[in-house]
Amino acid sequence: MIGDRPAYACHECGTLYGVTPLAPGVTAQCRVCGSPLYRQRADSARRALALTVAALVLFVVANVFPFMTFSMEGNVKTATIVGSAVALYDDGFWPLAIAVGMMAIGFPLLKLVLNLYTLLPITYDRSAPGTKRLFALAAWLRTWAMTEVYLLGVIVAYVKLSDLATLTIGPGLWAFVALILCMAAADNVLDPRAVWWRLAPQNRLGELRASGQPLASCHVCSQVVPLPAAAHDVPCPRCATPLHRRKPDPLARTWAFWLAAVLLYIPANVLPVMTVTSFGKGEGDTILSGVVLLIEAGMWPVAALVFFASITVPMLKLACLAYLLLSVQFEWQARPRERTRLYRIVEQVGRWSMIDVFMIAILAVLVDLGEIARIEPGAGAVAFASVVILTMLASASFEPRLIWDNERKRHGRLAAVTA
Repeated sequence: MIGDRPAYACHECGTLYGVTPLAPGVTAQCRVCGSPLYRQRADSARRALALTVAALVLFVVANVFPFMTFSMEGNVKTATIVGSAVALYDDGFWPLAIAVGMMAIGFPLLKLVLNLYTLLPITYDRSAPGTKRLFALAAWLRTWAMTEVYLLGVIVAYVKLSDLATLTIGPGLWAFVALILCMAAADNVLDPRAVWWRLAPQNRLGELRASGQPLASCHVCSQVVPLPAAAHDVPCPRCATPLHRRKPDPLARTWAFWLAAVLLYIPANVLPVMTVTSFGKGEGDTILSGVVLLIEAGMWPVAALVFFASITVPMLKLACLAYLLLSVQFEWQARPRERTRLYRIVEQVGRWSMIDVFMIAILAVLVDLGEIARIEPGAGAVAFASVVILTMLASASFEPRLIWDNERKRHGRLAAVTA
């Protein structure tokens, strides 16, 4: 019977479902907005655990051994991930150093450790203290752990320097590539829904409807619970995340992050993101001038990648967020499904704009030959990194279910789920 099935709510439109068993590899999609709901994975925890252990070993190798060695006129420089963050700090750009260190080292490592802490006991039908809160933190870290984006930054840096000096790829880079593959595979095979259900059972659809109260879906563990209309910040009974009928002040918060990003977008593109000094003469490069130099050097694919990730994506993301905000604020009725899909794209692509920041970090540690040649970050890099982070915060603050609230009002129906 449908009422005996576990309850599950779409995170993007709020539609409530009774979970139906699926064949391994099959993904359930919301029939209202088209968003993916969950995917059935066989032996999820055990497979993800094996990949997580492998990723932790590779993480150590990738951070101990050098990424690349730069040789020019008898001068040799070696780059590591930690060294790229330290180079930014030594140049006085500590905000960039913190961002690079956390996104390329701190957050990926913490995510792996938390997943190991969760999955190891679960494979033996046990759970460690604090598992629910820590697994919730691991889910949040998935967006901010940017190992694959860092790798693209390394590739762009390699292409920029390949004609100027001798570059040797070190074992750390090969381990880093393998690390990214293991982390991606672990995320692909892991079924967070199955982990949460083993930590605490999912509430049943029939029991929830019999309560007669509005229902709330936790955005972290997807538990569906009754939430009285006047309730606010009630902790989720499974993961302790505060429950809300909707995200707190979604329009005001998203507009605030959006406006801050727009204001910083101008200096991010006008000020130099790095300064190249050769024999005492320095020249600043903006993002656009860097793309032009790549084109002049015949590196069209890399130029296209940098232009798309660093110029086109931030601009389109700001435009799309403004469109979504206005559509909700003025209760536009057209194409709710397409607007939900647009939000999903905006939420997923924003992090890739950090390519330029990671590239600058690698260049800063490799090209540090004193009077002969030196590359230093510029004020534009700080502004650009701030734009990327602010747009990510803006998309995280936006509430896509407001799109469907307006749609349901038009048809005289109330939302099936209110949080």
